[in-house]
Amino acid sequence: MSEPQSRYYKKSTNYLLIAGIIFIAVNLRPALASVGPLIEEIRDSTGLSNTSLGLLTTLPLIAFGVISSLTPLFTKRFGIGGTLLGAMILLTIGIALRYVSSTPALYIGTFLLGIAIALGNVLLPTLTKRNFSENSGIITSMYSSIMSLGAAMAAGISVPLSDGLNLGWRGSLLVWSLLSLIAVFVWMPQVGRLPKSAATRNFSAAMRKMIKSKLAWKVALYMGLQSMVFYIILAWLPVLLQSRGCDAAFAGWMLSLSQATGIIGSIIIPYLAGKQKNQRGIVLILILLEMISIAGLLFPQFGLVALWISILGLVLGGTFGLALLFLVLRSRDTESATELSGMAQSIGYLVAATGPLLFGGIFDLTGNWDYALIFLFIVAALKLYMGLGAGKAEKV
Repeated sequence: MSEPQSRYYKKSTNYLLIAGIIFIAVNLRPALASVGPLIEEIRDSTGLSNTSLGLLTTLPLIAFGVISSLTPLFTKRFGIGGTLLGAMILLTIGIALRYVSSTPALYIGTFLLGIAIALGNVLLPTLTKRNFSENSGIITSMYSSIMSLGAAMAAGISVPLSDGLNLGWRGSLLVWSLLSLIAVFVWMPQVGRLPKSAATRNFSAAMRKMIKSKLAWKVALYMGLQSMVFYIILAWLPVLLQSRGCDAAFAGWMLSLSQATGIIGSIIIPYLAGKQKNQRGIVLILILLEMISIAGLLFPQFGLVALWISILGLVLGGTFGLALLFLVLRSRDTESATELSGMAQSIGYLVAATGPLLFGGIFDLTGNWDYALIFLFIVAALKLYMGLGAGKAEKV
C-alpha cells in the first residue's frame, strides 16, 4: 500500500471509529433517562413505593460500581471492540426484558442494561486515550455531548410515546432497544479493526497501586458526586415538579430541557478544559453555578423554573464531560486510562447509587422536597473539594 493510500485508509478508519463511538455514546443514557418522566405511570401500574421506584435508577448505578473496575478483565479476554459489541447486545436484551409484564423482569432487565452501560462508560475514555490522545478534549466533548443528546431525547419523548402513541410505559421503554440494536450492527466492523492490546501489568497489582493514589480517589469521588446529582435529577425532577402542580408532560419536557442544556455544557467544558494546564478554575465556576440553580429550585416563589433547570443542566453536562476528561488527562497511557476509568467509575457510581434512594428517602421521611434539595448543597460542597484536587495538573 502506497503512503497516500495508507494515510487515506487510516483517516477513513478513524472516521468509522468515530461513527462507532457516536452510536455507542448515544445509547448510554436513554435506557435510564426514559424512566423519570414515566415514574407516576409505573407507580400506578405496579404499586411500587418511592424507595422501590428509586431502585430503577439505583440498580444500574450498582451495576456500574460492580462492573467498572472489572472491565480490564473483559478487554484482556475480548479486546475493546469485542467487549463493546457484547455490551450493546446485552443492553438490547436488558431493555427488552423491561417490556415483560413482571416486576422481577423489570428489575433484572434494569440491572443487565446497567452492566452494559458500565462497560461503555469505562471504555470510551480508554478509546480516546488510545486512538485520539492529541485531541482528547475534542473527542470527549463529542461523545459526552452525544450522551447528553440521547438523554434529552429520551426524557422529552417518553411521555408522548407512552400516552400519545398509546404504547404504555413498557412500550415507551422498549423503543430504545431499536437504537441499541442499530449500534450492534454499526459497531460490528470495529471488532476486527481494534486489535487486543497486550497487557504489560498485572491487573490486581495495578488496581492496588491505583487505590493507593490520592489523586485517583479525588477523580473517583468527583465523578461519583457529579453522577449522584445527575441521577437524582434524572429520577426525581419530574416528580418534584408535578408535586408543585406541573403536569407530567411539562415535567418531562423540563427534564428534557436539563438534558438539552447539558449538551451545551458537555461540548464547551471539556474543550476549554483540555486547553488548560489545570482545571481548578473551571471546577469552581461550575460549582458556583450549580449552587445558584439549586437555590432557585429551593425557592419556587422566585419563578423562572426553566432558567434554573437550564443552568443546572448546563452544569451537569459540563461536570460530566470534565469528569470524563480527568480520566484521560490524569492517566499516563492506555492501560492506566482503563485502570483509572475502571476504578473511578466503580467507586464513583457506588457513591452515586446512594443518591436517588437518599433523595427519595428524605422526601418519604419529611414529606418536603426542600430538605432533599438542601442535601444537594452538601453534595455540591463536597464536589468542589474533590474537583479542586482532581483539577491539578498531575498524573496518577
